[in-house]
Amino acid sequence: MSHELLTPEQMYRADALAVEAGVPSLKLMENAGRAVADEIVRRYGARPTLVLCGPGNNGGDGFVAARHLKRWGWPMRVALLGDRASLKGDAAAMVSRWDGSVEQGVDIAGAGLIVDALFGAGLSKDFPDQLAGAINSANVPVVAIDVPSGLDGLTGAPRGASVKADVTVTFFRKKPGHVLMPGRERCGEVVVADIGIPRAVLETIRPNLWINEAFAIPELSVAGHKYGRGHAVAVSGGPLNTGAARLAAEAALKVGAGLVTISGSREALAVHASHLTAIMLSDAELASLLSDRRKNAVCIGPASGVGAETRAKVEAVLMSGAATVLDADALTSFADQAEPLFRLIGMNPQRPVVVTPHTGEFSRLFKGLGAELHSKLERARKAAALSGAVVIIKGADTVVAHPDGRAKINVNAPPSLATAGSGDVLAGIVTGLLAQGLSGFDAACAAVWLHGDAANRHGARGLTADSLVEML
Repeated sequence: MSHELLTPEQMYRADALAVEAGVPSLKLMENAGRAVADEIVRRYGARPTLVLCGPGNNGGDGFVAARHLKRWGWPMRVALLGDRASLKGDAAAMVSRWDGSVEQGVDIAGAGLIVDALFGAGLSKDFPDQLAGAINSANVPVVAIDVPSGLDGLTGAPRGASVKADVTVTFFRKKPGHVLMPGRERCGEVVVADIGIPRAVLETIRPNLWINEAFAIPELSVAGHKYGRGHAVAVSGGPLNTGAARLAAEAALKVGAGLVTISGSREALAVHASHLTAIMLSDAELASLLSDRRKNAVCIGPASGVGAETRAKVEAVLMSGAATVLDADALTSFADQAEPLFRLIGMNPQRPVVVTPHTGEFSRLFKGLGAELHSKLERARKAAALSGAVVIIKGADTVVAHPDGRAKINVNAPPSLATAGSGDVLAGIVTGLLAQGLSGFDAACAAVWLHGDAANRHGARGLTADSLVEML
């Protein structure tokens, strides 16, 4: 399975490289339109079908699909948005091969299926509300070519309005807009068709964005022992706020860390002691505890409290050299002091640091990276470069970004993960994987997938953070 995601610009480059390699551009368009027609026939019985074509290559794909469907006996109508005489290049050539009439404008009446071939992923202007509304209210299946018209293929956000498709047929590789919200919902099921672009073009394009479906997992050695799988530490809140750190610690142990210790006050540890068996407890001062270099990964933030005390503990953790996960209160404690935090992270750039904000925590720590940047992907990348940490922006379309620009978008998280303590479990999974020696980026990518997979295997109803840990 191919996991690369290509931006619209990179996809244009892939087309051009395929042509340079000897694949005629007209052949690429013919293959694209035929793939759309094949997918429609595979899914639906013959019915009155309306193909809505735009003035560019997306419209050319639509004319090809219409030609094949008509040849196979489907009752077809084709409508063109714009002037037929203004079509150029391959699109004009495909119109000349269409032997039926071409309607001007858009009349949905009588259609039993709509093929949206109006605009592709590189749309540079807003899509009209009225046209999107007419298509979306037709109450018939909609098959989109490349992306639903109006959807930005880079950000997954509508440009003005957008079509909502049941199926989207795209080519060679998916684009970010197919997997980022709300694009993922508006695309319906996405089918990637092979149209003859050689895979070798990726060696030239060198994409640095992937769907999060392939990642490293620590291997267990027959001759291994618990000390070889790392010693994770979770920093506790006060005695009335122990549950979050306990969830993180249990997740770190469950995902494979050899040993796990909870660090906290004697009062907090007394509460922990009544719940735990395999996890150790320590009331030693944090810097002293972490002077033992075998304690190689630390999670701080879940219910740790917001303020100077947590900031001091974060400093102690970062100064220790241990791999670090900063979550929740550890991030909010630096809401007005982000620069000192980023400097602490930068003092040891070889040491993995992963930050795990939800959107609210992100906006507090990374002020200015919310409103000014439209794409969640771009926000994550900017934040990673600014902070020097691997950034996980949580959500249905969790994005993991490395400071060097690499990023992955996660697609397996079910809605049931929106439950108290779910983020604490994720932070613990990352910590447990860091303890076992994974890099920050690999640990983050593996953790968000495992988090979603555990929730999916549990089932949609009744998921709690405790049961999520058990499903690991």
